[in-house]
Amino acid sequence: MIPGMNPRDVQKAMKRLGIKQEEIDALEVIIKTADSEIIISNPQVSKVNMAGQENFQISGDISERALSSEPDINEEDIQTVIEQTGVSEDEAIEAIKNNEGDLAKTIMELKK
Repeated sequence: MIPGMNPRDVQKAMKRLGIKQEEIDALEVIIKTADSEIIISNPQVSKVNMAGQENFQISGDISERALSSEPDINEEDIQTVIEQTGVSEDEAIEAIKNNEGDLAKTIMELKK
């Protein structure tokens, strides 16, 4: 809140101004950007509504991780491509990567 002020007085002032604040019991907050994720662990999250505009205030332990540019490829996807096209496992994996994980596009490309 505001240093040196009584929290009850602050709440009353906010109410008079039409500002509503609600605490959200969040476990983790993830903000995704084009090339990374900002992870906020042990967050304290407040939703503030001022004049119909909702804002979030977040604080906590912050870490960042880069996003992988390669799609997640699971064994089931690989087997589906192999069964549909008859290619080897290595060819199936490479084709799935080239088509950014799109199985339908991968199978159509390999059947040509």
